[in-house]
Amino acid sequence: MTRPAPALLDALVDDLAAESADLDARVAPLDDDGWRTPTPAAGWDVRDTVDHLRSFDRDALLAVTDPAGFAAHVQGLGDGAGEYVERLTREGRATPPAEVLADWRAGREALAAALRGVAPGTRVPWFGPPMSPASFVTARLMETWAHGQDVVDALGQDRPATARLRSVAEIGVRARPFSYAVRGLPLPERPVRVELTGPGGESWTWGPEDAGDVVRGPALDFCLLVTQRRHRDDLDLEVTGPAAEEWAVIAQAFAGPPGEGRPPLGTRP
Repeated sequence: MTRPAPALLDALVDDLAAESADLDARVAPLDDDGWRTPTPAAGWDVRDTVDHLRSFDRDALLAVTDPAGFAAHVQGLGDGAGEYVERLTREGRATPPAEVLADWRAGREALAAALRGVAPGTRVPWFGPPMSPASFVTARLMETWAHGQDVVDALGQDRPATARLRSVAEIGVRARPFSYAVRGLPLPERPVRVELTGPGGESWTWGPEDAGDVVRGPALDFCLLVTQRRHRDDLDLEVTGPAAEEWAVIAQAFAGPPGEGRPPLGTRP
């Protein structure tokens, strides 16, 4: 039975809060040296990563509460839109870690409250096409999980897979056309079937059952692929068919220019 839209949105906001709390618990005990730990994202440390989430939660709050103001913000970026992330990163390095953490906490609480009040049928603007509130929250959840993986890797920690991966996988599947469009490539006509095993052994599937192109494996591995947090060679995924093979190389669940991906684990410095 499909949940009503408000119930679905509340559940997704709860998941976003839980994902944020998991990351919060990992960074809160760190001293200043810990915040400076380099992550697998080239040039970024733990503080940069949390500051990135802080900045885009702020932009998300503006998009939800003041769509016209957000549109003006995006328009104001002009020719510098492609450098926006790096500009925020450079500017944010002047902010002490404790302040970054406090601002991130306050900002994500304000965003959660605003999201719960969004009217059904609303289209929330963003840096790409406008989204439904549910898709918008899912995108924030995906980004929080992906950047959280960078912190987990930087600190040498383990992070158990949770049912929240269902939303990350969902946006990864839906972003298949975007993975091609952002590279100026035509989307193959052949559909791709995705068959994943969730952390509790549950089956998550997308695409026609009779598709000749299939991606199959653990949900965690698929999410690491589409968020470009692991090289395909380091993942336990079975990829069958030319369209699936092509997609596995360029899969990208996040907005923005084509990601560079990560080198195989055995080749990293």
